[in-house]
Amino acid sequence: MTAMTDTEIRPFRIDVPDAQLVDLRGRLARTRWPDEPAHAGWDLGVPVAYVRELAEHWRTGYDWRAHEAELNAYPQFTTTVDGANVHFLHVRSPEPDAVPLVVTHGWPGSVVEFLDIIGPLTDPRAHGGDPADAFHVVVPSIPGYGFSGPTPDRGWNVDRIARAWAELMTRLGYERFGAQGGDWGASISRELGLLVPERMTGVHLTMLVTAVPDEPEPPLTDDERAKLDRANRFRAEGLGYGAIQSTRPQTLAYALTDSPAGQLAWIAEKFVEWTDSAKPGDAVDRDRLLTNVSVYWFTATAGSSARLYHEAARSGQWGPPPRSTAPTGVAVFPKEIAPPIRRFAEPDNNVVHWTEFDRGGHFAAMEQPELLVADVRAFFRGLR
Repeated sequence: MTAMTDTEIRPFRIDVPDAQLVDLRGRLARTRWPDEPAHAGWDLGVPVAYVRELAEHWRTGYDWRAHEAELNAYPQFTTTVDGANVHFLHVRSPEPDAVPLVVTHGWPGSVVEFLDIIGPLTDPRAHGGDPADAFHVVVPSIPGYGFSGPTPDRGWNVDRIARAWAELMTRLGYERFGAQGGDWGASISRELGLLVPERMTGVHLTMLVTAVPDEPEPPLTDDERAKLDRANRFRAEGLGYGAIQSTRPQTLAYALTDSPAGQLAWIAEKFVEWTDSAKPGDAVDRDRLLTNVSVYWFTATAGSSARLYHEAARSGQWGPPPRSTAPTGVAVFPKEIAPPIRRFAEPDNNVVHWTEFDRGGHFAAMEQPELLVADVRAFFRGLR
């Protein structure tokens, strides 16, 4: 048998052992639930009743095998890049002139985020679109996340991940390509535009942090003020998870790796707070959310995924970004945790496309897949 080389691309299929499913259900049945004061609502975090209902559905109603089969319907592979395992979906378009596009998730997301957009992006003809807008889509799991598994060493920051993506696209035969992402996926996509600008067709982002001066000139408009207020509320009230994951990810990992209810609560809270929801939990399909949580649980990547925050905090990636010359498109969804303001984004980015939507939040590909697909198509249409 020929020994596998570090650059070999290996076919991959998700196959969670039955014993893990039995273990999950048993752990959920034995959950020791915390107390909760009367009328706490969401002020103290995700309420017990909300998590209990989700956990019971996960235990008795949710069918992992059906969703595993949905994931396995897409061609999947693994390869070793810079010493780490990288899992990815690679869906080639039937259109010969399709543009290669690497699409990257963030935390607490996974490749599950993009199941509703892969088909329309790769085969627009079959989804009522123009075949000239087709993409060859590559959807990697960030090292430390999901089926990439825990990273074997430290140092996996945004820069290193972007370098790994550039190498991955080279191995797949894509010299030029576009990038799309939100959350950490936005940071990684933007970093690609800094690292290999000559290879980038364009960079499309659904999240872009913009710094606002204390006394901007001209003064903020009402819309800009509302965006800044939302970002400031998030920084004041919603960053507790980030503080923990950027300082003590290993300590957190014991609880989340041992308790599926804990892992569920840690992630489900963000799918409520960061989405455009009329009521908690209605922005994203419940089973799709549980599939995403299940990926974290079965791969035991709560701790390794959190380490990305620790790496970023120690590599200067919270500071002002260097200017990117890559053509950049930004899709602004109103319930994003920190909606960007265009005039403060333009000095650091080559913004050639900017769209403001009236609905949607942080998980755009899950909440508003049609809007996101249309915007990605529109952005790259002028760059092919």
